[in-house]
Amino acid sequence: METGHSHTHRHTLYEELMCHFPYAVFAVSLCLGLLSFLTLLAFRGAEPGTVTKISNALFHNFHYMHIVFAGTGVMITFARYSRKWLKGIIVGSCTAITFCVLSDIIMPYVGGRLLGAPMDLHVCFLKEFLNIVPFLVVGIGNGVILANHHVSRQFAYSVFSHFTHIFISSLASVFYLIGHGFLMWHKQIGMVFILLLVAVVVPCTLSDIVVPLFFAKDRLRV
Repeated sequence: METGHSHTHRHTLYEELMCHFPYAVFAVSLCLGLLSFLTLLAFRGAEPGTVTKISNALFHNFHYMHIVFAGTGVMITFARYSRKWLKGIIVGSCTAITFCVLSDIIMPYVGGRLLGAPMDLHVCFLKEFLNIVPFLVVGIGNGVILANHHVSRQFAYSVFSHFTHIFISSLASVFYLIGHGFLMWHKQIGMVFILLLVAVVVPCTLSDIVVPLFFAKDRLRV
């Protein structure tokens, strides 16, 4: 297998997206599987208020961790095409925050509403900024460190980071759904699966691939 920038430049943006999509499907499926076990073992017989409280706490935890992987993913991809670190840090920070909010909060909120759930909107970035900053800083720093490893490992890091990114994001999104109004998610699990794919795959793919490629010095062919 060829490695390095010469190999990567032969891939179009479409090919990059198609390469990552199966990992996204696996990650979302795994998320729903784990949620099913949690519902059976921990939520069964619990009061709605208890389920909401636990789910909301889990949402916040996974949302913060999502920011770590989002920042890491952006920096890894950006560094494959540009070594302008200041620009990368700015792009990575703005991208991670924007797409994490979109993926974990805005799209689950809208999706839940469309499916008939009485969703309420809670944007952590506005109220818990001091909790978010450490995760963002660590994520960006981790991406910079990984980006400076041997070039032959960059693609593997990118794929692993993207898979983990989507898995964590899907957990954050589904716990937002449950914690903010969609308690009967299991009765519409098919639609929830599609909702998660859209809410997670599109923003995470944009964050990990499209945006950093767009702002990097050397861009892929579209």
